[in-house]
Amino acid sequence: MRPLQSFAPGVLAEIIRRQPASKERTAFAWTVAVGPALARVTAVELDGTTLRVRVSDERWALELERAVGTILPRLRHLLGDDAVKRLSIEESHR
Repeated sequence: MRPLQSFAPGVLAEIIRRQPASKERTAFAWTVAVGPALARVTAVELDGTTLRVRVSDERWALELERAVGTILPRLRHLLGDDAVKRLSIEESHR
């Protein structure tokens, strides 16, 4: 018997991929991929296959740049292999 936790990521990804493309779907996938703390200090928008990520300050931008190699595969798993090809990280100026 396999634990429930081993099925959860695949099931969640399948549910997300079946939803119609929307800002909400993209934002939810982003939260799942990066976690709630990082999601709170960022805003995302899918522009073609580029995910534009606005961050609240430079420290978060650096953290995201370091983690792109981890985040992109997670997003592709959640949204589909061709949905996100790159991240564009921009610091928001208030």
